[in-house]
Amino acid sequence: MSSGTVIFFVLIAGVTVLGFLAARWRRAAVASLDEWALGGRNFGTVVSWFLLGGDLYTAYTFIALPALAYGAGALAFFAVPYTTLAYPLTFFFMARFWTIAKRRGYVTAADFVHDRYGSRALELVIALTGVLAILPYIALQLIGMQTVLEDVGLSAAHIAPVAFLIAGFVLLAAYTFISGLRAPAMIAFVKDTLIYITVIAALAVIPSHLGGWAHIFASAQSVLASRPKASSTMLLPGQYASYATLALGSAMALFLYPHSVTGCLSARNANVIRRNCALLPLYSLLLAFITLLGFCALAAGIKLTNNNQAVPELFVHFFPSWFTGVAFAAIVMGALVPAAVMSIGAANLFASNILQSFRARRERPSSELGIARGLALCVLTASFIIAVAIKPLFAINFQLLGGAWIVQIFPAFVLGLYTRRLHPVALLAGWCVGMSAATWMAVWTGFSSVFQFSAAGHKISAAIVFCALLANLVTAAVVTLLLAAFKTGAGRDLTTAADYA
Repeated sequence: MSSGTVIFFVLIAGVTVLGFLAARWRRAAVASLDEWALGGRNFGTVVSWFLLGGDLYTAYTFIALPALAYGAGALAFFAVPYTTLAYPLTFFFMARFWTIAKRRGYVTAADFVHDRYGSRALELVIALTGVLAILPYIALQLIGMQTVLEDVGLSAAHIAPVAFLIAGFVLLAAYTFISGLRAPAMIAFVKDTLIYITVIAALAVIPSHLGGWAHIFASAQSVLASRPKASSTMLLPGQYASYATLALGSAMALFLYPHSVTGCLSARNANVIRRNCALLPLYSLLLAFITLLGFCALAAGIKLTNNNQAVPELFVHFFPSWFTGVAFAAIVMGALVPAAVMSIGAANLFASNILQSFRARRERPSSELGIARGLALCVLTASFIIAVAIKPLFAINFQLLGGAWIVQIFPAFVLGLYTRRLHPVALLAGWCVGMSAATWMAVWTGFSSVFQFSAAGHKISAAIVFCALLANLVTAAVVTLLLAAFKTGAGRDLTTAADYA
């Protein structure tokens, strides 16, 4: 067994122990849903920064974006503006939501939607959308783990990668069940530190071995342009609309995911969220450098049958075995942290909004923790099955489909924080249209992120996530006007003006 494999196992074993010890962090008794799922709503700026960074910048960051750059060129860099655009939006609406959630005891976005519109049906579809969108996202983390395990040297140790993947999944499920949100919060400190070390080392070593960035870009451009489906290190004119709409639509979706909501609600106060919206763009800078590793793999002449292997092969090629073990451990931790938070977020939706209504949960709080814990295991198991059974060309498309789904709650949730002019029935109609459009376009394009229209003899490409949301908003607005014309009642708003102050 190589030194890299030994270091990899030691680091993963270490963070697993941390995951179990986290149940006693800050002398907490994980005996209520608030303690297990939200860390007691008591994380400060530093802890929240690490947790949200570990939650939002995942194995998708290390594996899928460089893979997309390796396979499709400049389009992969949409992630840099999208994460940058997301924080100004979040600065306003998520801090507002935290204040309302704290006052009214909300654990999920669907809790708020239930009270805002007095609609059980709308609460249910918002919750179902969150669960549906999160399953492929968790599966993406497991795909990232699987990708690393194929290069970590397990075959030389006579260990099948799938065996370790199963073992990692079981340990992840166990410490999530026991420690709740405190486990990924504690592991995130180690994970983020190792990621920064790995990226800094990659930027210091790899470009110098490849003749500098000018040579890397020239070589990558030559390879991309010579392929049957040519692409480029610079956006082509036909990609402008795709790039812009993909960035904007993804930015609107980022903080709607259950794990993003869970991470934000764990904050001590609304100002913690605002501070983190100012600090988290540091990760966006890191994101740009990570995506460039896809171009480095092209310049290094690495030939792949699976684009997701771009970064693992790059580290194997340029670094000694021991450091490769550190890098691979960082990537696996980048899967473990968000997968835990995602399963908790999805379990909250099941326990609070699907199996029973938010009102019923408030009346029967004694059983909610056990239900949420059990459901977290079910969510992780379903995601594991998806990850093993389905293998998309680019792992990023797995997450982008979830983004096209989750953004459909934007009208009811985000706009609902500021206005109640949209009728709940119209919001349901808009959701149906948006979800149907997103799913149809994704299937039609072979699970691509972009859909091409023909209009007046011209072909226009736009991101599916953006097109589906636009269809949702237009439908909701039109149906609201029609219902207003017939003077149809809009239900009862259970929130008060004081909740928004």
